[in-house]
Amino acid sequence: MKYLLGIDLGTSGTKTVLFDQEGKGICSATVEYPMYQPQNGWAEQDPKDWYNAAVSTIKTVLGKSGVDKKDVVSMGISGQMHGLVMLDKDNEVIRPSIIWCDQRTAKECEEITEKVGYENMIRITANPALTGFTLSKLMWVRKHEPENYAKCCHILLPKDYVRFMLTGDFATEVSDASGMQMLDVPNRCWSDELLGILDIDKKLLPKVYESCEVTGHISAEAAAVTGLSEETLVVGGAGDNAAAAVGTGVVVDGKAFTTIGTSGVVFAHTDKLAIDPKGRVHTFCCAVPGAWHVMGVTQAAGLSLKWFRDNFCGAEMVTAKAMDVDVYELTNQEAAKSPIGANKLIYAPYLMGERTPHLDSDCRGMFFGLSGMHTRRDLLRAVMEGVTYSLNDCLGVLGEMGVAPETMLACGGGGKSKLWRQMLADVMNCPVATTVNTEGPALGVAILAGVGAGLYKSVQEACKVMIHENPPQDPIPENVPKYAAVYKVFHQLYAANKDLFKELGQLD
Repeated sequence: MKYLLGIDLGTSGTKTVLFDQEGKGICSATVEYPMYQPQNGWAEQDPKDWYNAAVSTIKTVLGKSGVDKKDVVSMGISGQMHGLVMLDKDNEVIRPSIIWCDQRTAKECEEITEKVGYENMIRITANPALTGFTLSKLMWVRKHEPENYAKCCHILLPKDYVRFMLTGDFATEVSDASGMQMLDVPNRCWSDELLGILDIDKKLLPKVYESCEVTGHISAEAAAVTGLSEETLVVGGAGDNAAAAVGTGVVVDGKAFTTIGTSGVVFAHTDKLAIDPKGRVHTFCCAVPGAWHVMGVTQAAGLSLKWFRDNFCGAEMVTAKAMDVDVYELTNQEAAKSPIGANKLIYAPYLMGERTPHLDSDCRGMFFGLSGMHTRRDLLRAVMEGVTYSLNDCLGVLGEMGVAPETMLACGGGGKSKLWRQMLADVMNCPVATTVNTEGPALGVAILAGVGAGLYKSVQEACKVMIHENPPQDPIPENVPKYAAVYKVFHQLYAANKDLFKELGQLD
């Protein structure tokens, strides 16, 4: 039996899973790490935390599984997208990574749009200039930290930094590179035109591969600290959402998934390039060679519930620890005791600004309708419902582009919640299924690793072997109109507060 390793480098932690070639998870391990917010709207992490977490989790799964290291033939890494990692001439990290949810770069986005042109940006990168993407972060460093920019010899994404540390190779792949906003997305290569306009040296950027291509193998140094074999191959891997698509089998036209991780995504596969001229959703190269995906993003999906848990659910956290259960099991139980609409309480999940459909770095979260009768269980349910409504906003934009999935697959931490999946089914009014293996991105990059190692002829063939679906949760007919009435109010909240968000953002 051959084995495949999938590493999922997330915002809250890194999870490594060892799979057999039929897609069965053998062993997994997770290590968490912090996110730093030195100013309102900023978000940074230490790249060394990611590497240390990868080493620790690889060692753990190899040790617990008892699998011979020579039987681990290939590895893939999934990663949080858009983070800027800058290395100097000695390959040392220059500054903390500015990660995907950071919102400091609004002025840089204006500058990029002015220099390149809005329509030109859409033509080249398939997306407008956005605060979350890597390009604006790089421009911010050049403007505000010129000494750091001058030291920079290499620019990497989070997962590609870990790849470099494990292999010594400077490499990326098309799905993650699409979110850097320096890639010519239609042609799947770096854009010499855009780099020239913005005076960015192409030598800073790594080589671009397809997601299932082999980029290298484990170095002697990494083999010594992880326990892997130097013969273990490393493939391109994928950005977290592209990896989740492969891990749920969304690799052909007509299939879509919703993920509720730190951020939330509604994602659809397309064999033909499709771009929203309004820039409300993102078109990226996907992990299937020669294909693309379209996705809407909610910035603070699972992050909203984690924020609420960490600040207001101390009792549940203590009880969960004493019972040795996941604290979210207890918060789900509490939220389920509140009725649909959370007793007329609505939550807008704009903790980190928003992408789809608003593209607004100034908007912020709120509870709307709060009264003295509301309890913590109402607030919990409102948070979960608010995230669901925001994801439904994303689905609405995809519908305008002709994408109307018959069934939605759910993944990510939130996708494990039966209550949250039922909310999705009722609000989106379509069946919501899960895969038997819920590892999502980790399974996705393991599948890509299997293709790279020659165990399967294509990504689609590998998915047929390694992925199996559970029966879906259907919409509950009487719930659909109840949620629709609340969603109608939610849908108006952003427009009603747009000017106030901007005014608030301008306060000292």
